[in-house]
Amino acid sequence: MGYRVVVVGATGNVGREMLNILAEREFPIDEIAAVASPRSQGTEIDFGETGRRLKVKNIENFDFTGWDIALFAAGSGPTAIHAPRAAASGCVVIDNSSLYRMDPDVPLVVPEVNPDAIDGYKNKMIIANPNCSTAQMVVALKPLHDAARIKRVVVATYQSVSGAGKDGMDELFEQTRAIYMPSGEMSDPKKFTKQIAFNVIPHIDVFLDDGSTKEEWKMIAETKKILDPKIKISATCVRVPVFVGHSEALNIEFEDEISAEEAQNILREAPGVMLIDKREDGGYITPIECVGDDATYVSRVREDPTVDSGLSLWCVSDNLRKGAALNAVQIAELLGRRHLKKG
Repeated sequence: MGYRVVVVGATGNVGREMLNILAEREFPIDEIAAVASPRSQGTEIDFGETGRRLKVKNIENFDFTGWDIALFAAGSGPTAIHAPRAAASGCVVIDNSSLYRMDPDVPLVVPEVNPDAIDGYKNKMIIANPNCSTAQMVVALKPLHDAARIKRVVVATYQSVSGAGKDGMDELFEQTRAIYMPSGEMSDPKKFTKQIAFNVIPHIDVFLDDGSTKEEWKMIAETKKILDPKIKISATCVRVPVFVGHSEALNIEFEDEISAEEAQNILREAPGVMLIDKREDGGYITPIECVGDDATYVSRVREDPTVDSGLSLWCVSDNLRKGAALNAVQIAELLGRRHLKKG
């Protein structure tokens, strides 16, 4: 016996990936609905590689009554309107937007890191999915924190344009084509603040009063909520001309001693982590190699001699999967095992 599942924002990058992953992982489904904005109503999309085509329904008049789980990938605006409506009807919302992440009554969950937090879902019938860059980072940090207690993290991200949606991917493509085509004309940036092709932009989301960006604030606040409020974190978030796959350079200071070899052994056995760390040419993972995979890849683990107990490492993950759709489906699986058991 399966669940009745709704995917809201089903025509976007993350919504389509949610449908793919639900199919791939054979999530127990009795009925599935693809829901999006009125302009997408009536279009058909694939339910993964099952051969099934789903006709998109209009979010504005969709009735969530009788549905078990709604995976939201619709952005904060539509979510603010329709997630409470779904929750009030008895449908558990798993939301990919930033809207509810810091709400103290809404659990912010990464199943490999803080599965027990999901037990608070009944407060609002809503569970939040973290920011894409936060999700992969805490998967890598959790086992190391358990072993040696993390004091401080300094992270620089290298975030792909798919994190900005289809418009971001299109802008990188069009700018790259304009550079290579003899008759190409470079248009002014629209999605990003500067040219993204063959460039990097140290600016994601809006600037805050202290000079940081909201993306950087999200990484700090969300990591504290998910992992440990005592951890000190400094983040610099950078958009790079990569289509899919976020990378992070992490410098970690610990309370207890931990060697690079010990960290490698821990990470090798950690849930959700794939350690690829050969100290040779190509003995590490890059964004293009992680696309389509579920793992958070860790490479370049080494000791930092500038502090008493410190490590540096490289972390890569498919941001459309672990950073968004996969984590949402994993939350749904966890919810089913712990609370919504069928049959």
